[in-house]
Amino acid sequence: MGHQSQRGDSQIRQRIAQDAARLMVEHGIKDFHTAKQKAAESIGISDRHDMPRNSEVEEAILEYQRIFKSHAQPQRLQELRQTAIKAMTLLKEFEPRLVGSVLRGTAGEHSDVNLHVFADVPETVSHFLTRHKIPHEQREKRFRTSKDNYELFIAYSFIAGEVPIDIVGFPVDGQRQAPLSAVDGRRMQRASLSDVEVLLHEGEVGIL
Repeated sequence: MGHQSQRGDSQIRQRIAQDAARLMVEHGIKDFHTAKQKAAESIGISDRHDMPRNSEVEEAILEYQRIFKSHAQPQRLQELRQTAIKAMTLLKEFEPRLVGSVLRGTAGEHSDVNLHVFADVPETVSHFLTRHKIPHEQREKRFRTSKDNYELFIAYSFIAGEVPIDIVGFPVDGQRQAPLSAVDGRRMQRASLSDVEVLLHEGEVGIL
């Protein structure tokens, strides 16, 4: 009986992960928790113990893209990486690093380009964008910096062509240690401009 229950739980988790992946790919939902909640509600599940991990949802996103977006997604990923290179070149004085789905290879048509930049005076990033006549919005973004600690950082967003660019400003010494990923709880992967150029050249797709 216990084995049957475990199999049932596993199937429910998988079903929620798959539906959450569909919502994130097709409807542009960016928050894992929101996508999982909506997926669970759609199949009548309210028990949080049945919720898949974010990493399971990301795996399901990759599988969904392989099945339903096998031609469009790799092309879109390359376009987003090209846009990332242009934005990083513009922001090179802030030592930009690419993070998130465009780096990891799971980005699709609704994805942003996510960058970390580094400056001890956060306002210099806003002044830079203003000086280059780039309309942008400013807000605060919360990151988990250790197991039990969260910090707020200033974030900026603007549109490059039709691609949303999301920039988070960290102090210069923040280059040494990235915040924790919402996907797997590990330190976020960051890629330099030269790293992204290699990825673009190799056309690499899939979770790094």
